[in-house]
Amino acid sequence: MPFEGLARSISQEHEAAAQLERRTSAKPSSRARTGTLTRPAVVAEGHDSTDSGDGGDGSTLNGHKSDLESGQKKKDDSEKQPLPPPSHDDDDEDEFLVTLKGREHLNPHTWSEVYRWCITAFAGLLVLNATFASSAPSNLIPSIITHYGVSKEVGILLISIFVAGYCVGPLVWGPLSERYGRKLVMIVAWVPYICFQVGCALSPNIGSLIIFRFLGGCFAAAPLTNSGGVIADLWGPDQRGDAMAIFSFMPFAGPALAPIISGYMEVTRTNFRWIFWVLTIFGGVCLGGILFFLPETYVPYLLHNEAKRLRKETGDERWHAPMDNKQETTKEVINRTILKPFRMAGELARPMLLLLTLYMSLVYGVIYLMFEAVPIIFQGNHGLNAGESGLIFLALLAGCVIGVLTYIFYFNIKYKQYHHSLEGKPVPVSPSSHIVCAMQSRLTALITPLSRQPEYRLVPLMCAAPFFAVSFFWLGWTAYPSINIASPILAIVLLGCTVLFIFLSIFNYLIDVYLMNAASALSFNTVCRSSFGASFPLFAGRQSFFSILYVLYLARTTDGVLLLLTLEMFRKLSIPGASSLLGGLAIVFIPAPFLLYKYGKKIRSMSKNAVVRPNED
Repeated sequence: MPFEGLARSISQEHEAAAQLERRTSAKPSSRARTGTLTRPAVVAEGHDSTDSGDGGDGSTLNGHKSDLESGQKKKDDSEKQPLPPPSHDDDDEDEFLVTLKGREHLNPHTWSEVYRWCITAFAGLLVLNATFASSAPSNLIPSIITHYGVSKEVGILLISIFVAGYCVGPLVWGPLSERYGRKLVMIVAWVPYICFQVGCALSPNIGSLIIFRFLGGCFAAAPLTNSGGVIADLWGPDQRGDAMAIFSFMPFAGPALAPIISGYMEVTRTNFRWIFWVLTIFGGVCLGGILFFLPETYVPYLLHNEAKRLRKETGDERWHAPMDNKQETTKEVINRTILKPFRMAGELARPMLLLLTLYMSLVYGVIYLMFEAVPIIFQGNHGLNAGESGLIFLALLAGCVIGVLTYIFYFNIKYKQYHHSLEGKPVPVSPSSHIVCAMQSRLTALITPLSRQPEYRLVPLMCAAPFFAVSFFWLGWTAYPSINIASPILAIVLLGCTVLFIFLSIFNYLIDVYLMNAASALSFNTVCRSSFGASFPLFAGRQSFFSILYVLYLARTTDGVLLLLTLEMFRKLSIPGASSLLGGLAIVFIPAPFLLYKYGKKIRSMSKNAVVRPNED
């Protein structure tokens, strides 16, 4: 998901602040010498320490960052001015260190706001493209299984295997973007992605189609990972909430729109290969945008290129950028980006990460389960054709839109009022903070007054969790032909809205809790979530468990998560029964945010990766 890239950038911001605190503690004389706190090199690499991201409520780190903000404000009243140069012990005297000082054009925060919004929209379009591809063949599965003569499970596997690629991609593309920049990694990933869509369109057998779908998912994960990083590069904390509110709904828009197109292709008897040609054309248009419109936004890489240009033009090899001073070995990169998330699986011994990861996995799996559930409900019970049932996914999209509009036009206004009331104090900057402000008066009987604990991020989740469960019972028990079709459609709208709230709430909470380890926590969360997303569509199948094992054998896949599949849920349990099962699972998780809210600090104190701030009350 795109949240991982943002989390990675925010983690680096907190790491910069931690380095700042260690440096000032070790060398208090630096303040007397310079009049302000010195900045670590990583800050000048594009991670503004004032952009504390979505975490950092009341931490001691933010106290130092407030000092830094004050010093910068005296130097320049404009909040959008570039950062001062990095400072190691000798950086003030290093005339050949390339920094943002005097190079305002390299700082994305100083670019035109209209231009930054255009880049944000295009980054969202890339995510829309990638997620659109995941569910694109959903309503064409009958044609595919007829053409290749395979079972329904094999056809559904075309969706699952693409999402399984999301488990692999984030572990590769995120770290690469931190070394080679956002744009180059996008190009390197997007060209093969387009080629794999051509391979899908020309596949002579089901085996090659499955392989190309998996590879396509691996490479489609590049915008899912790096687009969030682009957002973090472009926006500071004051405006990041608006950008993320709009951007966050893109991962849900793609899967909701694709079944509409494939549904009408199925109704008109269009050859199923055309859906992959559509993906090829869509991908080609986006590739043109990447090449000719998308700029490089990662400041460390921009400074690296600037130093390279100066060395070439002047012939002086002493020009260097902060990135050049801290090259990591391959082993260090693998350890930091790939192995660390799985080492954090040890957090499963603690209930916090386990509960939230399982909850997000359930939510994400339900989204992809809907691709099989909606046709069963609306084609089987209400007599809609494939094209008309595809339109039902607009209800899911409408729920996400309602959530986004609520953030922008209501909760964000509340947040800005809250932000100004705190003036110079460290404040939460994520979209979920808006809900915190808006819901505070409504939840006084359940929660304590405003505190600096990250558990306050769970308030929107506490509100959404019961309605998430209600939406399943509403959908399942009003799906009968005798009940107006509008009722289950409204249930899907509620489902879409609660899904958006749950995702943003848990995402922000994990960042607040893990700070410098947030990217690893989100990586682990992404792998588990994508595994559920890959598995859940097969829950709606109509064959036996042994036929599913046979599918896995034919596909030559070793994805152990898929072995957890049970008997055909919707056929064996009926629509009300299957929906009630999902609703029951959702009910099980309702106490989780309330328990974490009350006991979260104690649970965090037992974790070596989580943060417990000394000034929490």
